[in-house]
Amino acid sequence: MTVFLTGYSYWDNTPPASAAIGRPVIHEIAAGIGTYDDPVTLAVGWRIDGDQVSEDFQPGTRFYIPRLRKYAIVEDLCGDGVKPQGGPCHIGWEGYPWLDIYVDGSTHNAEGSKQCMEKLTGIQAVLIKPRKGYPISPGPIVEAGCKVFKD
Repeated sequence: MTVFLTGYSYWDNTPPASAAIGRPVIHEIAAGIGTYDDPVTLAVGWRIDGDQVSEDFQPGTRFYIPRLRKYAIVEDLCGDGVKPQGGPCHIGWEGYPWLDIYVDGSTHNAEGSKQCMEKLTGIQAVLIKPRKGYPISPGPIVEAGCKVFKD
């Protein structure tokens, strides 16, 4: 499938300067090196209907992102407030679903993390519910040099 991928870091997470996540599955905090067994935390849009909260993709859904050579897993929510469905993550970007991958950056500065997020942002192909065995470039995204590959 084709998605709009952005990144979020330790520095611009909610709350800022934290790795807190809203839907832990494998990790207790945002983390992951990108392997199938240790995928990177991914945030997705969500909506509130009365008392019901529903995510655009269920927690635990795995993706493979060829441009990053990383597996990712839904463990967090993108957007907040009383009407998150009105925010950009749930609405998507130009008709594409929006995924927001955790780039980390906790051992770097906020500006370096921001530059990395800008580098990986864009419309790109991903695989949903991928098999094991795709090429990986392991490590937290910022800390591993923010590598971006051709699709």
